[in-house]
Amino acid sequence: MANAQVQRMSKLMAKTLRDDPADAEVLSHKLLVRAGYVRRTAAGLWSWLPLGKKVLGNVERIVREEMDAIGAQEVQLPALLPREPYEATGRWEEYGPELFRLQDRRGGDYLLGPTHEEIFTLLVKDQVSSYKDLPVILYQIQNKYRDEARPRAGILRGREFLMKDSYSFDVADEGLAESYALHRAAYQRIFERLGLDYRICAATAGAMGGSKSEEFLAPAEAGEDTFADCPNCDFAANTEAITYALTPVDATDAPAAEDIPTPDTPTIETLAASLGVPASATLKNLLVKVDGEIVAVGVPGDREVDMDKVEAHFAPAAVELVTAEDFAGRPDLVRGYVGPQGLGEKVKYIADPRVAPGTAWITGANKEHTHAKNVVAGRDFEVDAYVDVVVVREGDPCPKCGTGLKLDRAIEIGHIFQLGRKYTDALKLDVLGQNGKPARVTMGSYGIGVSRAVAALAEQHADEKGLVWSKEVAPADVHVVAAGKALQTELALEVSEKLSAAGVRVLVDDRAGVSPGVKFTDAELIGVPQILVAGRRSAEGVVELKDRRTGEREEVTVEEAITRLTN
Repeated sequence: MANAQVQRMSKLMAKTLRDDPADAEVLSHKLLVRAGYVRRTAAGLWSWLPLGKKVLGNVERIVREEMDAIGAQEVQLPALLPREPYEATGRWEEYGPELFRLQDRRGGDYLLGPTHEEIFTLLVKDQVSSYKDLPVILYQIQNKYRDEARPRAGILRGREFLMKDSYSFDVADEGLAESYALHRAAYQRIFERLGLDYRICAATAGAMGGSKSEEFLAPAEAGEDTFADCPNCDFAANTEAITYALTPVDATDAPAAEDIPTPDTPTIETLAASLGVPASATLKNLLVKVDGEIVAVGVPGDREVDMDKVEAHFAPAAVELVTAEDFAGRPDLVRGYVGPQGLGEKVKYIADPRVAPGTAWITGANKEHTHAKNVVAGRDFEVDAYVDVVVVREGDPCPKCGTGLKLDRAIEIGHIFQLGRKYTDALKLDVLGQNGKPARVTMGSYGIGVSRAVAALAEQHADEKGLVWSKEVAPADVHVVAAGKALQTELALEVSEKLSAAGVRVLVDDRAGVSPGVKFTDAELIGVPQILVAGRRSAEGVVELKDRRTGEREEVTVEEAITRLTN
């Protein structure tokens, strides 16, 4: 076995910190900075120090091994990309302000790649001509760029981040399904090897497009995604992707709609209190502007509108809330008293499936200080489109079995898409089919947040003392600590060299003038799986071996310690 590296902390380009960074909001941000893994360069931009680079490289290695195992071929494409392919697919504009756009000295338009569907499609178009050349899976591990409005949470949400993106190319939809299944299984192996607790959740495709889409989410308080998990069946989904069936009710015997005076009730809360009814009996109508045109969104009064879902429905159009100025010159829109009946063709009306045909509501009467009761969907007003637009709540029924859902926060660590032919249509990727005619290629897109996975591991496995890495991703296998005296340092270095010769990766704290207490604290903070201390019994050839994860410790001879750490 080849010698492994011995990294001396006396020469290590990293300084541990006692206090949390002032701008740190989440655990991974605090610990990765304090333990000397990363340092902030600018808002959303991070430098990886030697320990951090080792962990990042270990995650890369695991991802690469599992991608290679499914027959994927690694390539390296540029991060600086031309405008034209992204214009052809519509994403030059669709990405909006998140896209880093720039010009060269000749005035040519370029972007920093947020993801590479277009460029991989063109690469395959250049290299592949026949169905015999397919299927093929290509991947790269590369920095991506997105101009986040509010970069936060350390490396969890940066403007530059490391990502593995892979793309499958098949001639038939059945082939795409097989490539998707290969990736899905590979992702499960990757995250299990990393030691991440994760869930596979149904997801929306967003700007990526395509049909089937699933996310791999790592539950953590710092997560920006909310997912629903059914305690009774296997249903799990990002809350943005949860949909409910439209269930009409019989409104044959419903009384006629009737206006009722409701002075000083411009909000759902004041209305429900005035009439002595639950908020769920009322119909809330939120007005938004979609590319400047006013659209009404109807939901039960006890529910909140999920603007992300509204934006996803109208994407790539721009969606914003109406302002007081938008009511000027619109006598048909009475602020605080808008109802769907009477909006007519001037205002498009979308509604949550809970506003099903036949359901009766108390809602605005489109008159000052007036509401209407017994307003029935499908009788007194029509819905142009039903869209799941409410914020999902704890206890909402599972769409699959009806059991109350549990909600948790999570970090998105992977996302897989069956893109279909969105990009191959736009960029005209055809191959000669088996029948001798041109066949349009179908695609899948599959991403893993490599740098995000480091943060997710820190979030899930840290304790009150610091980071706790698994052996697969840790920057070293053992952290050898010399308590301080010359004899202890000599023994620590001797043990480190023996371990290195046996192929064990060693981090040794040989710093002079640093107290044993600080060294022990740093060892806990840095989080290497095994800690070996050359302390008070060094003269007897006895050291202390501690498991960082369990906290178990025992005194053993040097020979026994080496035997255990090399097996």
